[in-house]
Order: sequence, then structure tokens, then C-alpha cells
Amino acid sequence: MPPTNQQIAGHTFLKGMYQDGYYPDHVVDKGREILLRLCERIEADGPSDLAALYALTHAATEEFNELEAEFEAADSEIETVAREVIAEDFCFVATAYGFADADVEELIATRDW
Repeated sequence: MPPTNQQIAGHTFLKGMYQDGYYPDHVVDKGREILLRLCERIEADGPSDLAALYALTHAATEEFNELEAEFEAADSEIETVAREVIAEDFCFVATAYGFADADVEELIATRDW
């Protein structure tokens, strides 16, 4: 089920990556889906504190780790610009669900990109 949070529904995830031809849309689409699934998990699980939120974001970050190979296969990579765009969207998600005090580095602590 799509997220019901109105902030999420009106947000374009990974916009900066879609706007840059270096990142293939078909792979960026998979990243967007990771973020939407994260939102669905947050809505389903209703994390009560930052530790519970971080558990969910770490799992989503690990999905991005697996996506790195697909970027490389398409002659792209998760580099500085992509890291910033992805991190910003993780922060956006945290804030949209009431966790404005979440630490961006902790949200994506399990990243290898």
C-alpha cells in the first residue's frame, strides 16, 4: 500500500539524481522504491523512538548498498552528488514522520557508498 503521509505523497524522491543524466533512471527508480518501502514500513511499524527508526533506515540503506552494483553496471555509481541526494531524502522521511532530531549519519550508518 502506498504511503499515506501527505508530505511523502507530494515529494519527488531522488529528484537531483533524476535531473542528472549520469544516473540511469531505471536504477534511480529502484532507489525511489527503496525509499517508498521505507515509508510503508514506518507507517506499518510505527517506530516509537530513534532506535526503532534507525533499525528501519539501516535496512533501507543496505538495500541501497546492493543497488550500487546496478549503478556500476550502467556506468554510473553512488558518488558525492548521489550520496547527498540520498541522505537528504532519508532526512526528509525522518522529519515527515516526526523524527526531526534524527542524525543523518546515523540514518544511513550502514552505507558502504
